[in-house]
Amino acid sequence: MNWYALRVKPHKERSVYRLLKAREVEVFFPSVAVNPVNPRAAKERPYFPGYMFIRVDMEAAGQNSFNWLPGAHGVVAFGEEPAVVPENLVYEIRRRLAEIKATGGLALDGLQKGDRVRITSGPFAGYEAIFDIRIPGQERVQLLLAFLSRYPQPVRLHPAHIEKIRK
Repeated sequence: MNWYALRVKPHKERSVYRLLKAREVEVFFPSVAVNPVNPRAAKERPYFPGYMFIRVDMEAAGQNSFNWLPGAHGVVAFGEEPAVVPENLVYEIRRRLAEIKATGGLALDGLQKGDRVRITSGPFAGYEAIFDIRIPGQERVQLLLAFLSRYPQPVRLHPAHIEKIRK
């Protein structure tokens, strides 16, 4: 049994995941929690849009059973040979997703106190600020924003409204 990458049609990841689970195929669908502004939007987003991982004995299952799966484009292959995904890569992806979850999601991933951030929406959209803290138990972060004064004032926002400024 090896891991293989399965290409999936856009926005069909969840239905293909359910179909594979119903067929009792071991499947790993890496996704991250997001906090959309629209309450009816999806609360999870694929970490690798259009891909998921399956663990099967390809000789026993047959590659065509996944190439003709509704909602899927097929197994990633080089030539006619399905590409095996190393076990340690799947382990590292799982570990990385656990880190992202522990830090509070993608918006806060890698943010340290003192990092410069840009506010992307809301009344302070376009302003730069300094990341201060993640407020535990709430979906909020505290930033230091110099607005109408040269002394930074604490501002609390939803983490989806900020992005780290890359150097």
